Amino acid sequence: MSQQQLAQIRRYDPESIARYCGYRPWQVIGRALKILFSFAWLILGFKWDEWTNQVEPNRPKRATQLRELLTNLGPTFIKVGQALSTRPDLIRQDFLDELILLQDQLPPFDNAIALGIIEQELDRSIEEIYSQISPEPVAAASLGQVYKARLLTGEVVAVKVQRPNLKPVLTLDLYLMRLGAKFLGKWLPLNLGHDLTLIVDEFGIKLFEEIDYLNEGRNAEKFATNFSQNPQVKVPSIYWRYSSHRVLTLEWIDGYKLSGSHNLLSVGIDPQALIEIGVTSGLQQLLEFGFFHADPHPGNLFALSDGRMAYIDFGMMDQLDETTKENLVDAVVHLINKDYTELAQDFVNLGFLTPETDIKPIIPALEAVLGDIMGQRVQDFNFKTVTDRFSELMYEYPFRVPAKFALIIRSLVTQEGLALSVDPNFKIVDVAYPYVARRLLTGESESLRRRLLEVLFKNGKFQWSRLENMLSIARNDGNFDLLPTAQLGMQYLLSPEGEFVRRQILNALIEDDRLHAEEVKRLWDLVKEDIKPNQLLNAAIGALVEFSLEGAAALMPTVSPFAPFGNKLS
Repeated sequence: MSQQQLAQIRRYDPESIARYCGYRPWQVIGRALKILFSFAWLILGFKWDEWTNQVEPNRPKRATQLRELLTNLGPTFIKVGQALSTRPDLIRQDFLDELILLQDQLPPFDNAIALGIIEQELDRSIEEIYSQISPEPVAAASLGQVYKARLLTGEVVAVKVQRPNLKPVLTLDLYLMRLGAKFLGKWLPLNLGHDLTLIVDEFGIKLFEEIDYLNEGRNAEKFATNFSQNPQVKVPSIYWRYSSHRVLTLEWIDGYKLSGSHNLLSVGIDPQALIEIGVTSGLQQLLEFGFFHADPHPGNLFALSDGRMAYIDFGMMDQLDETTKENLVDAVVHLINKDYTELAQDFVNLGFLTPETDIKPIIPALEAVLGDIMGQRVQDFNFKTVTDRFSELMYEYPFRVPAKFALIIRSLVTQEGLALSVDPNFKIVDVAYPYVARRLLTGESESLRRRLLEVLFKNGKFQWSRLENMLSIARNDGNFDLLPTAQLGMQYLLSPEGEFVRRQILNALIEDDRLHAEEVKRLWDLVKEDIKPNQLLNAAIGALVEFSLEGAAALMPTVSPFAPFGNKLS
């Protein structure tokens, strides 16, 4: 296969890549030796520092050496460094400061080559496209570089130009990674998968999608449609007339890097509000839209002066089907409820365990490893704690990381790491739990209502404390309105599909065929702060009118609906 034929391949194909590399054995060997010797030289430097007692004095030098090594090895390794640059809880600050430079301060390639690519791809001269263009790139990333320009029609745009000869380099790296996964994967200490090549293939698929700029433009428009009702998220517009597979023209975004709370405060931006936008939008991507940004490092996100968050890079995205989204919510609910039997089954449903796996010995292991995490204050929960604890299980049980979830985990830990870089005291649950509570309380789908019931009922008994906690958290969220929630809940309770719920609530409220007034008062105390009595009655009357009298009778089949209240609710 020639380089011209390789350039025509738009989707990752390991067989085609193997044929391409098979005709170039010396290139493969040369690349493998370069990678091995580069890391061997770095490791030798660390060892030398230990032998000569120069570890601390030489740390800045080694940090710079690591960044330069990753830069010299090219796009694949730069992306590894970008992911590490968002983990201040894993990387020392001196190394972190160097790795952050990989986000958008990489060496650019020659301007003449970049302008030539633009003219070749758009089939027009620079003068026929722009009234002006920056003499140097304003940013250089792993796969391309960006210029600021003004179209002849007056719009200020960002022009993204792909690095030359990018696909052959990626192809060699992916081929070597796949060989390593195939022959060395079984020797790795963690059981990341029964076939580690699947994870490499998933990474390859995403890389090939990322270097197709037309695909990135389509991703951006889909992302913008998903967030069209969210005024806190900004997505740049795409100028299709000036875009191709290797050139992308999009709306210019004036913003600030997410590089610490002090920098944001100095320009009048609230870091906490920005973190909330970032985490909530990330959860929306996973649990609502199923279409998520798999590479949310600081080079791809900007804070706008009006407090919004802008996403500017949509090359690495992924899609979750409805079943996977529901299984994710199931796992969260069962973790909250400490139902480790169902949680083990969730891991089977999500692909972390094969269907034939005997989950009985895994259940007590899950409880031992995860039980004390949920026993701590909810504010102490974080993804790093879960992943660290979960790695313990991978040594002893046949867990694997499905290829798709490698990207999900990367997205989650990157977002958490990004928030930690802005606020070192950040706790992801402080933002995530109110969002999940609001989603469960206001969910209109049957699946979300069913999951709410799993949270509120345990062993057939209504969990008042959980309802109180959810309402309290949601009440503190300015986006939450309890009246529509009460109306939705009443409509659902009086509908045919709510029969099981009605009887569960009756079991919680009725004892010896009597509805206890103190239980009613407790329920009333939960909502009276947000809903006046006449509003609650109006909501109930509206629901009763909408549904049949049989539905109302089914709510309290053995008890008069007004007898327990007497004149107390007036």
